[in-house]
Parts: sequence; structure tokens; C-alpha cells
Amino acid sequence: MNPDPDTALAQVRAIALELPEVEERPSHGQPTFFVAGKQFAQFRHDHHGDGRTIVAVKTADDEEGPNLIDIAPETYSKVAYFGVGWVGIALGAAETDWDFVGDRIARSWELAAPRRLIEAGGR
Repeated sequence: MNPDPDTALAQVRAIALELPEVEERPSHGQPTFFVAGKQFAQFRHDHHGDGRTIVAVKTADDEEGPNLIDIAPETYSKVAYFGVGWVGIALGAAETDWDFVGDRIARSWELAAPRRLIEAGGR
């Protein structure tokens, strides 16, 4: 059973907005989260009819995403229109591990945040 997308978005929003200097605004019609003007997460539900509910997050390098998708394709996926350096995390399972999702969102924030925020203690 898939959780309600509004509930999933509320969880993603709560996690992202807890991080320093985050702002939410729509990008291409999707709820998107930015730090210092740089995108670090985007929520998608049934994007172009794909039937998935995901949060897109940054990866450390161009190889991390494909490796994660190979290792755990039930959790990770390519993100349409984002290319390398991003991966989608499935939120469609009733047993979504929100601590895990929160860690991935926070890690994505760290990859986008300016050095001054990281040096000030980050999250």
C-alpha cells in the first residue's frame, strides 16, 4: 500500500525545512528545496505518470547514483531530467525509513550548502 503523497510531502518538507537557511519554492511545478539559491531536493509524485513518489537528492559524485541504483533498485532510481549527480529515493512504501530519508536529504543539503554554513556547524 502506498502512503498518501500529501503525507510523504509533509515528511520531506519537515525534514528539509529543519535544515539551516532552506527555502522551498516550486521548480517545474514540483516542491523544491534550496539552500543559498542551490537546489538540493525535489519532491515528485507521479511525475509524467511514472506512478512513483520520490525525493530527488544530490549525490557525492557521478558514480554514486548509478552504484546505488545497481545495489538497491527498489529504493533508488534515476531522476528524469536531472542527469548524473542526482538520485531518486522511493517514498512509495508504507514502511519508508524516514530516518534514512532524512539523512540522505541532509547529506544533499551539505553538498549544496555554502562553506560558511558547513563551517558554522551545519545541521
